[in-house]
Amino acid sequence: MINYLLEIPIVISFLVTLLFMPNWIRKAKQIGLMWNDMNKISSKRVAGSGGIVVVLGFVIGLLLFVGYLVFYESENNFLVEIFALLSVILLLAGIGLVDDLLGWQKGGLRRRTRIIFVLVASIPLIAMNAGKSTIGLPLVGFVDLGIIYPLIFIPIGIIGATTTFNFLAGFNGLEAGQGVIMLSSLALVSYLTGSAWLSIIALCMVFSLLAFLLFNFYPAKIFPGDVLTYPVGGLIAIMAILGNYEKIAVFFFIPTIIEVFLKGRGKYVKQSFGKPMKDGSLDLRYEKIYSLNHLAIFLMRKFKIKSTERKVVLSLWTFQIVIILLGFILFRGGIF
Repeated sequence: MINYLLEIPIVISFLVTLLFMPNWIRKAKQIGLMWNDMNKISSKRVAGSGGIVVVLGFVIGLLLFVGYLVFYESENNFLVEIFALLSVILLLAGIGLVDDLLGWQKGGLRRRTRIIFVLVASIPLIAMNAGKSTIGLPLVGFVDLGIIYPLIFIPIGIIGATTTFNFLAGFNGLEAGQGVIMLSSLALVSYLTGSAWLSIIALCMVFSLLAFLLFNFYPAKIFPGDVLTYPVGGLIAIMAILGNYEKIAVFFFIPTIIEVFLKGRGKYVKQSFGKPMKDGSLDLRYEKIYSLNHLAIFLMRKFKIKSTERKVVLSLWTFQIVIILLGFILFRGGIF
């Protein structure tokens, strides 16, 4: 039986983000926290770091869920896991905000510094020995990694997801939409595999992101910043660890993994943006493909489709959905 009280934290997450975002946009403009909208010919600048409000909405919804568990269900199950998760998300949001304030166009935090900070942020999960140390390996079967799992695999998972989720970015609505699609899918996986509490947590972030998309989708009034992408990427990894479905989460991450390799082709200095044209379309910024964004533009132009920013975003969302559907098919034995 569905308890409809569980809808309250999810709805509150949406409403907090929806109601506070206009205030943040005004404040960002007042303090000069403005970034160029790179896929447009005009020199329009847009308010940045809107992810801070998304995290606020998520945290309030999550704490309401904790209140539901403690006062309504009178149970303490999963509270340690939830507060460890919350600690990691807040630390990642703080790291992302510092990165934003230092300026992404000037390089932000150094790569090594960023990795060290994210490693530190993963400590709450390491300290509680989150997840299960037994994993299945091809041709070997199940192996108990013991202490190696929390000390090595957990930080690698958090660092990998957090620092690469923002690689597939640079277009209005792209990052937030990717977060909605992936976290919604993982919420379903959590529910089907007996971790319904993780589903509620994921949906708090999903609905906070949906409210943000009302301001971030083309034409954007606010940009997310790393203060959004770090916590969302981190939450994906945390859910995989706590829900013990790392393999399917990695499979869902395939578009981002492809993006990492494409960025590596450009030595991680080539940008994901397109080249704005006078007719409102986008052309390739470089001669070679260094991003899935570039690939989408290339394919549209090849097939005589006007490659607008909106169409590029929708095509990449579609690709993500296809990967997820394929994942459900391939891993159905471990889900359904």
